[in-house]
Order: sequence, then C-alpha cells, then structure tokens
Amino acid sequence: MSCLICKNVTYKNGKVTVKLERGEAIVLIKDVPAEICDTCGNYLLDTKTSTEILDLANDSFKAGAELEVIRLRAA
Repeated sequence: MSCLICKNVTYKNGKVTVKLERGEAIVLIKDVPAEICDTCGNYLLDTKTSTEILDLANDSFKAGAELEVIRLRAA
C-alpha cells in the first residue's frame, strides 16, 4: 500500500498521538500504535485500535471533557 499523502510505500511501526475533536472539546490519545510513513509521517491505524480510541474519546466527550489527554494502555 502506498501513502495517501506522498505516495511513499515504506512504513514503520511506531506510536503516534491522535487528536479527536467534537465541537469545542479536544481529546488527545498518546502512545497509539500505528504504521507511520517514513517520508511524511502520515499514519495508519488498524481497526481494533481505531475502535478503542474512538470509544475512549466518546467516553470523554460524554463526560463533558473540554480538553483531555489519555495515554493508551498496552493490551
């Protein structure tokens, strides 16, 4: 698969910080495992990880968070 941004085909395993926004609220989730493009830094998440971080963010938004930083725990 090639990168959607720069068309590079080389990815590496790493961790990223994902920023999710809803209205005026922001949730940052740190240490998210991802495949990261060697050239531009664009990243891809697998389905399980995407679901997990969306669930965490939704819980924060529902709790009324304006700004929350969460470190993803290793499974």
